[in-house]
Amino acid sequence: MNISVRNAESFAFTPENMEWAQGQLAKYPESRRQSGVMPLLTRAQEQNNGWVSVPVMEYIADLLGMAYIRVHEVASFYTMYNLKPVGKHVIEVCTTTPCWLRGSDDVVAACKDELGIGFGDTTDDGEFTLLEVECAGACVNAPVIAYRKEYYEDLDGDSTRNFIKAIKNGDLPVAGPQTTDRHKSAPAGGPTTLKDFCAVQGGQE
Repeated sequence: MNISVRNAESFAFTPENMEWAQGQLAKYPESRRQSGVMPLLTRAQEQNNGWVSVPVMEYIADLLGMAYIRVHEVASFYTMYNLKPVGKHVIEVCTTTPCWLRGSDDVVAACKDELGIGFGDTTDDGEFTLLEVECAGACVNAPVIAYRKEYYEDLDGDSTRNFIKAIKNGDLPVAGPQTTDRHKSAPAGGPTTLKDFCAVQGGQE
């Protein structure tokens, strides 16, 4: 997909985002303003259709009094920053060892099949981007997809397909475990220890 036209010639925070940025920078001593590079990059990416362009990095560098290359080093190190245009819906699939052992290959296959793209690609209509990430940090709930700051966990091929179809239909799937009845990151099947203690505590509440 040719979406290079979205790489604007310049970038500047909106007045609302500039007010927010100044509030963030007020948290740091004047000599440590550069410590705010990550939150500012994150907010700039959100404003810039989900990616960090060269003008964005140059703007943040000027705002913080940093060399451009220093901002680029941060943006290129963390996978949370996208260095090329992305779709409206960014789906991040974790494939690190715990997720792989729990079936992330099936999750990946379902994503590629439903979307018709591979990792790092965007659909021709600009709606979906599929990314591979390591590590989502939710190993107990593997396999995991990150979408719009939420985790979709305990996935398999079928639940992944349902997840993508729901988004295509304009729905926002409920985050959390998708194929189990576990509560958040609790053990699958419920607690196995301290049951009497939990019952007593529950009774007191």
